[in-house]
Amino acid sequence: MLIAAGYAAAGAWLVSQETHLVFRAGRPLGSARPVPPFEQVDLPRADGARQFAWIMRQAGGAGDGWVLYLHGNDATVASRMNIAHYELLRSLGLHVLAPEYRGYAGLDGVPSETGLYADARAAYEYMRAGMGVPAERITIYGWSLGGAVAVDLASQVPHAALILEGAPASLVSLGQQQYPLFPVRLIMRNPFEAVRKIGRVQAPILFLHSRDDEIVPVGEGRRLFDTATAPKRFVELSGGHVNATRVDGHAALDAIGGLLESIGFRGRVPVGAASGR
Repeated sequence: MLIAAGYAAAGAWLVSQETHLVFRAGRPLGSARPVPPFEQVDLPRADGARQFAWIMRQAGGAGDGWVLYLHGNDATVASRMNIAHYELLRSLGLHVLAPEYRGYAGLDGVPSETGLYADARAAYEYMRAGMGVPAERITIYGWSLGGAVAVDLASQVPHAALILEGAPASLVSLGQQQYPLFPVRLIMRNPFEAVRKIGRVQAPILFLHSRDDEIVPVGEGRRLFDTATAPKRFVELSGGHVNATRVDGHAALDAIGGLLESIGFRGRVPVGAASGR
């Protein structure tokens, strides 16, 4: 009876702590900012709640390629790792829009799987209707948990390409590996099963994943890749979950540049970049 009671109590604790364990939200925005030009804009939302995004254009407004960047669960748009991503993408001649999620960086609300999907969709609609960016000029980029959000969005809206970095195939599967004694699939409210949606993405997909990723094992990325439809390309990097594009920046730039070249974007594509395949 004591063992059963303890097991039940532990299961109840997992259920009660899921939001914190999955999203790790609540931290303030922070003081770091991208290199100008940079602006913060409010995004219209159907429920009237406040949501904002950062827009980082090319200097002088040159270029017409855009990236909708969706960050991971343990960060804000102002995290230095995300800012490093913005600068990497701008170095390729791209403009970047990065939305913040509800419950993050001082925004009201409690994050959830459906909530993050809605926040990403609000940012996409702002780019299309509010800024007039054509769908064929938008690349969706998802890092870590943002990769699952990106897959959901890309499975529903037109876009030029999809880039997934360190993306999980299924968060519920990762949770089951972490807590093997509990029926995680039955109790998890935010499963983020990108593997069930990736097959509906019709645009070219680039997968970037560190072979020594300690948070989302490279096997998760491979499983997602295997389920996706062509054209697709998988590029293994080094540097772990957080620092792959910094440690292996040349390979990341070459891979992203190759994808951009394959969809007809003529920005600052690295010399020797191979076309996505």
